[in-house]
Parts: sequence; C-alpha cells; structure tokens
Amino acid sequence: MNGYPVRVEARLDEPLNRGLWLVKWFLAIPHYIVLSLLWIAFAVLSVVAFFAILFTERYPRALFDFNLGVLRWTWRVAYYTYGALGTDRYPPFSLGAEPDYPATLEIDYPERLSRGLVLVKWWLLAIPHYLVVGLFTAGSVISWRDDVPDRVGGWFYTLDWGGLIGLMVALAAVALLFTGRYPHGVYDFVVGMNRWALRVAAYAALMTDAYPPFRLEQGGHELPRMEPPPVPHQEPVRHTTGSVVAIVLGALLAFAAIGTAAAGSFSAVVARSRAGDGFVSTTAERIATPSYALTTEEIAIGGQGVQYVRGFTGKVRISATGTATPLFVGVGPTADVDSYLRNVAYDRITRLTFGPGPEDVTYVRHPGGGPAAAPAAQPFWAAKGSGSVEWTLRPGDWTVVVMNADGGATISADLRLGATLPWLDSVTQGLFVVTGILLLTGTALVLIGVRLPHTPAPGPKPTVPTA
Repeated sequence: MNGYPVRVEARLDEPLNRGLWLVKWFLAIPHYIVLSLLWIAFAVLSVVAFFAILFTERYPRALFDFNLGVLRWTWRVAYYTYGALGTDRYPPFSLGAEPDYPATLEIDYPERLSRGLVLVKWWLLAIPHYLVVGLFTAGSVISWRDDVPDRVGGWFYTLDWGGLIGLMVALAAVALLFTGRYPHGVYDFVVGMNRWALRVAAYAALMTDAYPPFRLEQGGHELPRMEPPPVPHQEPVRHTTGSVVAIVLGALLAFAAIGTAAAGSFSAVVARSRAGDGFVSTTAERIATPSYALTTEEIAIGGQGVQYVRGFTGKVRISATGTATPLFVGVGPTADVDSYLRNVAYDRITRLTFGPGPEDVTYVRHPGGGPAAAPAAQPFWAAKGSGSVEWTLRPGDWTVVVMNADGGATISADLRLGATLPWLDSVTQGLFVVTGILLLTGTALVLIGVRLPHTPAPGPKPTVPTA
C-alpha cells in the first residue's frame, strides 16, 4: 500500500521527568530564536519554489531539503516542548533527519509538481484543513455579536484557549506532575493532531501535490506503517554553517526589503495625494466655540534644528473652511496674541488629533467680552489670510488664531493642516532603490546558501595492479 508522502513518527520517551516541563519554555529559547530566523528563510524559499514549480514543474532539490529541515527542526522542538511534551531529550540544532531522535519527519521528494495546483492549493484548496488545524493549534472560536456598544454587529473572537493540542498537553502535564505518567490515550490524540498539522504545512508549502487526508491517525506510528517508496540512492545534502548563515542573512535582507517596499509605497501614496498646489493635508477636524476666537497653545520653535524642521515641513498651510461666515486665520507672536485677546472670550485648543470623532478636540475656556477691533487690522501677524494662511517656520513663540473676520462670536469650521514636504519625492525614490538592493542581495545570498551544501566527495578509485 502506498502511503501518504508526509510521514510523521514519534516515540513516547518514558520515563519522563515530573517537573521538567515547567522550565522547557526557558530551555527552548535558543531554538525559538534560531527557528524565527529559519522560518523567514523558509518563507522566502517557498516563494522562490513557487515560481520554480510554475515554470519548470519541479521543486529545486536544495530548497526542498532546506525547507524539510526547517519542518523537522520545528517538529522536534514542538515534541520536546508544549506541542507534545513527548520527550525530555533536548532537540539537536540540526536540519538533518536525526533518525535516533524520538520525533521524526520525512517527506518524499516529488519528481514533478502540477503547475495549476501551485496556484490554488496553498490558499483555496487548503481552506478546509486550515479550519481544522486552527481548531487544533489556536482554538479561537468566532461568532456573530450584536450586543457590543457602538457596534451594529460583526464577527468577534469570543474564545481563545490555545487549541485542542494545548488543552491535551496541559492535561498531560498535570498528569505527569502528580502521577509521573503520560496518559497514552492523550498522547495518541496529541500526536495525531500534530501529524495532521504537519501534513497540511507540507501541502501548503508546495512540497507535495497529494491532498492531506481528512482522518486523524493517532499514535506515534502511522497505521499501516508506511515506508517511503524506493528512490534512486542519493547522498543527503549536508548544510554547512556557512550555507545556513547565508540563507538566514539573505532571508533577513529580503524581509527588510518588504518593509522598505511598504514604506516606499506609503510614501508614494502620500506624494500622489498632494493637491494641485503641492500640499499634503490632514483630514478635516471640526472646531467650534460660542466665544469670539479659537487659539492653539504656544508653539515654541527654537534651537539649532530649526533649519532641519523647516526643510522637513517646507511651507505650512492652515485652513479653516466650511461656514457661511468669512473666517480669519492668523499666525502671530504669542505675546502679541495674548495682549490682543486679554479681555476677549476665547477657547484655547489643548488637544487636536484629527481623529474620527468630536471628542478628539478639547478646549480651555478664557472668559471675557468681544474684541476691540477686527483681527485683520492688527499689525503683529506674521502671516494672515481669509480662510487659510501659508507660513514658513521661523524661530520664536507662536500662536495660531481662528476668528470670524468681523470679530463676531460663535465660530464653527473644518480645520486642516498641510505642508509641502519637499523631501517626499526623493525619499520615495530612495526607498525603492534600497528595496531593489536589499532584494537582489538577499536573493543572491539565499541562492549562494542553497548551493553551498554538497554531497560528500566520492572515495578514491581502486587502483589496478600493474603486471
């Protein structure tokens, strides 16, 4: 009988220490650190393998062996720690088969893979299995809730308990602590769930076209015992330290390229959102007061970094629009503004976030009466305008004022802040250049790393005795 090409085997390594499981999380930290890097490399190489299968119908053998090694390493660490607690033997730092370890994983190398399946199997076809494996490993239950304040209704996580594997392993840990024995029924169930999860992982990672069976094969050994089909003898690929370092470093660079590409894309979107006059603006925030003026808190600009701040922001624009009454917007020295508004009723804005609700703006009320003269008639403004003002930052203590142009009471307006951000185009171009460099360098290191391993050199040929 031909077996499934992903074979997960395990052996309960009794007797187990009663209390060692309490500290295995700490003992496994070095493995967690290494695996976090190896899984980045795994993801990058899976993308490379995707295109290789799409164009050649073959999974490059060096990439296959490395990704198989990552899965093996992960299974051994999970078996030692809280994925099973099936052994107290510390996992080896190895991508190899390690057949003498109590947990093993083998995947038959596929000579050919379907070009069509590679497009859909890792997401569409595997969805039913993802739901099952999610129940095994995550245990999050999702339900519809309509009793949450400020919500009409929606999907919400209502339970998260670590999954069936976590629950069963917790029961086994308690049994170990008090009885010194691992319940065999629980063990068989735990290994069966891990076997299902690893089969789905191999299928989703494009390492086989055989659809994972919907059956829970419990116990350490698959029944019937399934041996790999005979294949031509081939020496196993031995990954050297240099190859692993090159692959991990290349994966990190490729991962960093994803970050710089995201930052460059965001920068490009922001740059394209500029208005026709070259300003990048915030969303509108409604400000309102029954008094005669609205002011900001003191804006202190000083020190050696003023020129850098000015170079960063460029020209600043403050606009207040949306009312029938003409509005005045001005930027003036704080001392002169305070003198002008000393006996005037106004609100000082103490919090302004440009968020989605009116509660994002808070004010402090200053009592008084109406202004003695219209704001535009005052001589101290550094910049002023009707509805909006453009200003270039310079040293000093400044206050922004919004008033009705005639100095009357009751102000309501939509406030927006904008800046030209002259550096935006250069930064966008630079981020995409850096992305290209990181991606090319990372890909080169990964390819170098998978080529560094080599099979052992053949022994010397037997000599023919001379006559």
